[in-house]
Amino acid sequence: MTDQATPTEERALWPALRRGFRRKCPNCGSGPLLKSYLKVRDTCSVCREDFSQHRADDGPAYLTILIVGHIMAPGLHIVFVNFRPEPMTLFTIFAVGCVGLSLYLLPRFKGAVVAFQWARQMHGFGANP
Repeated sequence: MTDQATPTEERALWPALRRGFRRKCPNCGSGPLLKSYLKVRDTCSVCREDFSQHRADDGPAYLTILIVGHIMAPGLHIVFVNFRPEPMTLFTIFAVGCVGLSLYLLPRFKGAVVAFQWARQMHGFGANP
C-alpha cells in the first residue's frame, strides 16, 4: 500500500499537516515543500505533486502573530510583575524572543497551510488527475 493519494480519494488531514509543518511534501512526506525560506516549490522533487496552485497568502503570517503574541504577552507580564528587570533588558530579551520565534514558526505555518489546502483539495489540488 502506498502513502500517495489519488486526486479523487479522501486525503488524511493530520498526517498532511504534520508533514507540512516539517516543511515536507504533504503527499509523500519526503520531498522538501519550500525551496527557500518561504518560496513554495512548483512540484515535489520526489513524487512530482503539483503545488503551483497553492494560495497560502496571509494565513501563515496571521497564525504566526497569533501564536507568538499568545506566548510572549503572558510571558512579558509574568516576568515584569515577578522580577522587574531593567526596561532595556526586558525589551532586548522579548524582542529577540519574538523575532526568533516568528522566524522559526513562519515557514512551518506556511507548510501547514499549503498541506491543509492539499488535504482538503482546495484551489485546484484535487482537479488534475
